[in-house]
Amino acid sequence: MTRRIAHAAQIGAIVLALALVPAALAAKGGGGGKPEGGGSGSSNSSLSLVVLDSTDGLPHWSNHVTFKVSTTVTQPYVAVNCYQNGIWIFTDTKGFYSSYLWGQTYGLNSMSWTSGAADCTANLFTVSSNGKQTTIGTTSFHVYA
Repeated sequence: MTRRIAHAAQIGAIVLALALVPAALAAKGGGGGKPEGGGSGSSNSSLSLVVLDSTDGLPHWSNHVTFKVSTTVTQPYVAVNCYQNGIWIFTDTKGFYSSYLWGQTYGLNSMSWTSGAADCTANLFTVSSNGKQTTIGTTSFHVYA
């Protein structure tokens, strides 16, 4: 039951975040460590993992990571989703532009992810004024226990 409540809370947070992004964009008038996996996307956008607090340079459960983002997009976002044995256990989205107020660091844990390794994907995307998301880069990485 507790796991269902935690999962429902995460889904609610995602829905709220996705609902607020188009409104925020409309109001504005416009749309270190070892990386694992390759970045990809449009020819003028790239995304790579930066591990912040690992002793061996690899991402581990409960470490913190961010991303090196290179793009010509004005307001890019990075969404991270992680899975253990095919079960979705983590999601977080951050803005990678100067006026984004909530930081760009991801803590690799959640109420559903209390320990262990996971496989994660980071998607670099932008949102148009009508709310359409366009992926412009992606990278995958393994999180160690």
